[in-house]
Amino acid sequence: MTRPATHILRLLKWGRTLARHGALRGIERDPNTPGPVKRLARIARFGTVQPKEPDYAGAFQDIGPAAIKLGQTLATRPDLVGEDAVHNLLSLQDSLPPVSFERVEASIRDTFVQPLEEIFAEIDPVPVGSASIAQVHRAVTSDGRPVALKVLRPGIREQFARDIQTYEWAAAHLEALGGEAARLRPRLVVANLKRWTNRELDLRREAASASELAEAMAPIEGYHIPAIDWDRTNGRVMTIEWVDGIKISEVDQLRAAGHDLKELAQRLVLAFLHQAIDAGFFHADMHQGNLFVRADGTIVAIDFGIMGRIDRRARLWLAEILYGLTTGNYRRVAEIHFEAQYVPSYHSVDEFATALRAVGEPMRGKPVSELSVGQMLDGLFAITRDFDMQTQPHLLLLQKTMVMVEGIATQLDPEINMWDTSAPYVRAWIRDELGPEALIADRLREDAETLLRLPELIRRIEDRFPPKGGAPEPPPLPEIELIWDRRERKRGDGRWLSYLIAAGAGGLATWAAFAAGLIG
Repeated sequence: MTRPATHILRLLKWGRTLARHGALRGIERDPNTPGPVKRLARIARFGTVQPKEPDYAGAFQDIGPAAIKLGQTLATRPDLVGEDAVHNLLSLQDSLPPVSFERVEASIRDTFVQPLEEIFAEIDPVPVGSASIAQVHRAVTSDGRPVALKVLRPGIREQFARDIQTYEWAAAHLEALGGEAARLRPRLVVANLKRWTNRELDLRREAASASELAEAMAPIEGYHIPAIDWDRTNGRVMTIEWVDGIKISEVDQLRAAGHDLKELAQRLVLAFLHQAIDAGFFHADMHQGNLFVRADGTIVAIDFGIMGRIDRRARLWLAEILYGLTTGNYRRVAEIHFEAQYVPSYHSVDEFATALRAVGEPMRGKPVSELSVGQMLDGLFAITRDFDMQTQPHLLLLQKTMVMVEGIATQLDPEINMWDTSAPYVRAWIRDELGPEALIADRLREDAETLLRLPELIRRIEDRFPPKGGAPEPPPLPEIELIWDRRERKRGDGRWLSYLIAAGAGGLATWAAFAAGLIG
């Protein structure tokens, strides 16, 4: 187990890096920052020269891979780090200088039983991408297929494990300070980070996510998930279909190739809604570098290390919240927050509805270019403190992805209205899921499942309460004092006897002193 002194030294080292980028200034000035944290920040920045404008993204980039992932997580939390920090962290690029091909090739060889030459005919030594966890090389399989070969950085698992241990230690101490620090639930934030990164550090999990998402997106035309080569995939290496296309951020190239940018933007938004609301399983890293457009106009997604899941009940709440905000039904949105227990019951539904109106109404009636999901989320985060809303970790990835999708869609079509694009889809989904037919179908299904469970329930009751005659009634058994209980009782009796003797002796000595005139 890592010693507290080691955690503190790591935090001070990281703190000095943050200080050199001016990233501790906001922590010290925030009135909600606990005193011990402010003192640690002052120690960390002692003797450093800080720039006028803080560069949070640069600081996390310099600290290392685990910090990059933490920075991406914090980019979803304006309530925790502030809006200025969030805007800066959104520019955080998950990229590092590549590892030498000699080390990468050795790592690939170690992961396969067969000789590497029997698996791949060719591997390009120059990577096409180099991120904090892995890097990607173009390769050709032994049967002549072009593929992308994703390889974990050597030693990255061990480095992540060390750093996240310190994040957990720091988050536990921060949350124990209570107040605002406890409401923001930093331990859950770190727990989510740990779960996401552990998933990314096992490339078999990423391959499985790609396969599952491909099944979910099969009905959607014009959206493709590359196929996994399972024979050439393991925990440290993933082999996936090579994608030829234009990055979705290259708007000029897309336009020159004759693609309909408005249609692409709309299809991207609807594809995300299908993943998040219909399937409940979505690509949570939909930044510009992970989306391509093929010559036939198909959008192709890559990099499935970070995926989000939402259960059906949460999806119903989410759909109603989105639809309520688009239609101005703030009362219903407020009721859902109370039903979902996002807001404690001691608050007023009407007061919360008014607060939501203050977020939603300024956006209504404005030109589409001024409407923003990001603005809406910022506004919602602003009222969470007033209504004691705790962080909902299962929604953090969704919020982050919504902002990403909006940013890409707006680049493709500056006039796109996320609300107008989303509303018909959400309305149809709500009708299908909450309409009378759906309610009757759900009730029939639940009742049928209950009836089918009755025989098993009866068998469990019989196991717990067997019929008379199945086993003879046990005779009454005498109570016997166990030897260690007896020893403990005697020890207690002996102590009381000692107390009584001492008290008697003390009283006798006091009486003798009075009689002899020594006292009084």
